[in-house]
Amino acid sequence: MRKASRLFEIIQIVRLAKKPVTAAEIAAQLEVTPRSIYRDIAALQAMRVPIEGGRGIGYILRPGFTLPPLMLSIEETEAIVLALALLERTGDTGLKQAAKQVNRKIAAVVPAPLAGTFSTNALHAWGSAAPVPEAVDLAMLRRAIRDEQKLSLGYRDELGRATDRTIRPIALIYYSQTANIVAWCELREAIRNFRADRVEHCEPVQAFFPGDGERLRGMWVAGWAANGAA
Repeated sequence: MRKASRLFEIIQIVRLAKKPVTAAEIAAQLEVTPRSIYRDIAALQAMRVPIEGGRGIGYILRPGFTLPPLMLSIEETEAIVLALALLERTGDTGLKQAAKQVNRKIAAVVPAPLAGTFSTNALHAWGSAAPVPEAVDLAMLRRAIRDEQKLSLGYRDELGRATDRTIRPIALIYYSQTANIVAWCELREAIRNFRADRVEHCEPVQAFFPGDGERLRGMWVAGWAANGAA
C-alpha cells in the first residue's frame, strides 16, 4: 500500500473507532508492521492531524476535529475517475454533464494529494461512444424509472414493424451502440427490451406503478438465471 493511501486509511480507522485503537491493530488491518504505523502516526501529527495516544494505550482522534466529507484511498479515487470517464461513452448527455460536475465536486473536497488525480489524463476509457438517441430523452427515462411512472412509447422493431406501447420502465442498460430500455410492456404483458435508437416517440403519461418496480426488476433478474440454466 502506498504511503499516502495508508495515511488516509489510518485516519479512517481512528475516526471510526469506538475506543483507542493500538498500532498493532491498525497494522493488522493494513498488513504492515507496527513500526510503520508509529512512523505514519508521527507524520500525521506533524501535519496537525489531532491523533492522540501512544504505545501501549492506543490512539484516538480528538473530538470536534472535522474531516472532509470524502476520505478516499488512491485506488478508490482512480476507480471513480475511470467510472466517470466511462460515462463519456454513453449517449446520455445528462449523465455526461453530471459526470463532469461530480469530478469537479470531488476534486474540490478531497485532500490535496488525491485532488490531482481528477485533473490529470492518466486514466482513459477508450472506444467508440454511443450516439445520442433522437426520439427519446434518456434523462426523462431515468426519472420515470425512479418515479415509477408509465411511458407512452412508439417503437419500430428490427423488421420495421411499428407499434404503440404503454410501458413500465424498470432499468436502462448502456451498450456501446445504444441504450436498451427494460420495461414491462402492457401490450405484450411481459418484460421486453426496447432499443433507444428504434424509439420513434416517448413521453410520460399520468399513470404510475408505485412499489411495483422492485418486483418487476426481480422478475427480470430471475429470468437471467432461467435463461442461463436453459
